[in-house]
Amino acid sequence: MEAARLETEQTSLQLTGMTCATCANRIEKGLHKLEGVTKANVNFALERATVTYDPKKVNLAQMEQSIQKLGYGTAKKVVDFKLEGMTCAACANKIENGLGKLPGVTNASVNFAMETARVEYNAADVSIADMQQRVEKLGYKAIPKQDEANHSEHREKAISQQKRKLLISAVLSLPLLWSMVSHFSFLSWIWMPELFMNPWFQLALATPVQFYIGKQFYVGAFKALRNKSANMDVLVSLGTSAAYFYSLYLTIEWASMGSMAHHGPSMYYETSAVLITLVILGKLFESLAKGRTSEAIKTLMGLQAKTALVVRNGQEMTIPVENVLVGDIVVVKPGEKIPVDGEVLEGSSSVDESMLTGESIPVEKKAGDSVIGATVNKNGRLSLKATKVGKETALAQIIKVVEEAQGSKAPIQRVADVISGIFVPIVVGIAVAAFLVWYFWVTPGDFANALEKGIAILVIACPCALGLATPTSIMAGSGRAAELGVLFKGGEHLESTHKIDTIILDKTGTVTKGKPELTDVASAHTEEHAFLRLVGAAEKDSEHPLAEAIVAGIRAKGIELPATDQFEAIPGFGIRAVVEGKEVLAGTRKLMAKYDVSVEQELDRMTQLEEDGKTAMLIAVDGAYAGLVAVADTIKDTSKEAITRLKEMGIEVIMITGDNERTARAIAGQVGIDHVRAEVLPEGKAEEVKRLQAQGKKVAMVGDGINDAPALAMADIGMAIGTGTDVAMEAADVTLMRGDLTSIPDAIYMSRKTMSNIRQNLFWALGYNTLGIPIAAIGLLAPWVAGAAMALSSVSVVLNALRLQRVKVRSVS
Repeated sequence: MEAARLETEQTSLQLTGMTCATCANRIEKGLHKLEGVTKANVNFALERATVTYDPKKVNLAQMEQSIQKLGYGTAKKVVDFKLEGMTCAACANKIENGLGKLPGVTNASVNFAMETARVEYNAADVSIADMQQRVEKLGYKAIPKQDEANHSEHREKAISQQKRKLLISAVLSLPLLWSMVSHFSFLSWIWMPELFMNPWFQLALATPVQFYIGKQFYVGAFKALRNKSANMDVLVSLGTSAAYFYSLYLTIEWASMGSMAHHGPSMYYETSAVLITLVILGKLFESLAKGRTSEAIKTLMGLQAKTALVVRNGQEMTIPVENVLVGDIVVVKPGEKIPVDGEVLEGSSSVDESMLTGESIPVEKKAGDSVIGATVNKNGRLSLKATKVGKETALAQIIKVVEEAQGSKAPIQRVADVISGIFVPIVVGIAVAAFLVWYFWVTPGDFANALEKGIAILVIACPCALGLATPTSIMAGSGRAAELGVLFKGGEHLESTHKIDTIILDKTGTVTKGKPELTDVASAHTEEHAFLRLVGAAEKDSEHPLAEAIVAGIRAKGIELPATDQFEAIPGFGIRAVVEGKEVLAGTRKLMAKYDVSVEQELDRMTQLEEDGKTAMLIAVDGAYAGLVAVADTIKDTSKEAITRLKEMGIEVIMITGDNERTARAIAGQVGIDHVRAEVLPEGKAEEVKRLQAQGKKVAMVGDGINDAPALAMADIGMAIGTGTDVAMEAADVTLMRGDLTSIPDAIYMSRKTMSNIRQNLFWALGYNTLGIPIAAIGLLAPWVAGAAMALSSVSVVLNALRLQRVKVRSVS
């Protein structure tokens, strides 16, 4: 199973041409039909498809081809390179083939005469830096000339076109709307130009609205019907065409009667024109509002440095940050953003990492330390070697997690997708039935009146609001959570988190700071210096945080540590080492018992230390008790507040640790945790999760994402606590970037708020259609009113979702 998982890759495609959720469903089904595609999610609100596939069976070009066959498009990026080092046409072919083999590159064309390359690519899979590195590996050099408009610019252009169409449509529809006033007797006092009532004048105004402004609906409807499905475009096209062509028929009939009067019969041109104008207006508002749901991504993108000062060929030069390569020497001056992840080579400074960790105190950096891109260099000049660039940086990983969460589907959305998929054909059937009932029974022979009722049903029932209900909330909720330092890996995790009723917390590094210090030393027989020399030597090969604290404390006393001849870590017990020919044991009571070392004389002192919240380790040399050392790991400042909030939210909190019972209870008592499981081995944590799940509990495991991986994977929700550099941890469903326990109630609170928002959206979207259709069917809704209400429903759903961006999480639900 693991091997199969590793064979798949994931890509994101930016889509164009979708008009409603039905379009998204159709693309999703089309992609699923491709051999090799294991999973496809299409997010209507983000206009993005996220596809998991087997690259041996299907490629990007085939996916794009499938999308195009369905009548839609993909927005790709294009970059032009200036090439150096080519000597013949074979060089050009070599570069072209090399670029073409990169994942995400759909087309690469190299012109030997012009020494240029043009590459069409999908930015989700490949970066400009990746292309440059590929060309460099081939023995040449590629310098970017330009990077064409990205999707946000494409969206802006589409919105601009929509505004222009709206303006034209509104200007042409206004006289028609004015003429509609004459239909209402109570408004007969309003002056009406005679020309506005002339059928030919109305035809001249309505025709460009119907076929120029409304062309997008006809195109969309044709694509849908060609693929044996129906969407919003079908409803709008049917409704407006019925009104327009019936009015055209009346106009021709009026003209054939030879009437010279300017004032013709009652027409329905205004119905079709005003409907199209209102739908365009609604789509514009929807697009503007949808743009705001991705503000979190824009904010994160805005954190990136735009340029970098690099040293190449002994010269300092400023280049775009996307052109920085791994291994480049980057110079960062005081006050500047660090452009990429790297390792400090020269200089020392303090770096503000609050954008990743939430910690406002700057961190001191010196040669050998790691730095993270987008953090701010405060007061010293740093020279660093770029270790991660482009999509590999910590910030890029965070952006990727947020984008994937926003592009994924929560299980609740599947219900909305199924409903919207079958909704349109049912609505068309209801509209036809209503027309027939009105035409043959309610108002026999009154074609115009019956047609009006059918049009109103078609328009009021557009399922746009239903399609937007879930994805907009997921986008806004996951975006707001990211701003708070909580990364949900997908919509399903954002949904599941609200069900959590039990939280299991690892102690070290989660409840506590994870940086214990040596506090107590008690040597039984030998002089303290000699005793610590042996202990430090034995512990220095251990990676355990407590061992590191002991070694750091001993070295701080100026004691030099000899080499270790043998070393063995015994999980859950301690360590065994041979130092200068002496066997040294350091660990728990169980370790001493295992090696038959008598320690009864020290148990009272050990108990007292543990009751004080310290971890005491017994030391034996050559089978005899030699003393003990104790370390203390202090709790994080926010741990108590977080536990209080979780309890007020009705969540049971359990602390689990490999530490001894007394120390664990001392720490738990300080923060207010009532339930403790101590002396649990790493594999036992997963068993504890399983035991609680067997009791019917929904369990979240919170750990450091490394030794807690089995428990994180077993839990209903795994939360990895750490800094932004840990965002790639596979075992966790949620990453708490700030290493702060208050992020746990924040995550649950955001999940609850998001799910509440989704339910509100679905209720109003479904309720709107459920109420609107019968009201239209009994004749209480004019088509233009139905159009306005339909537009308003979509906008209201998006605006309701946007409320999530203003959620204040420090309050308790």
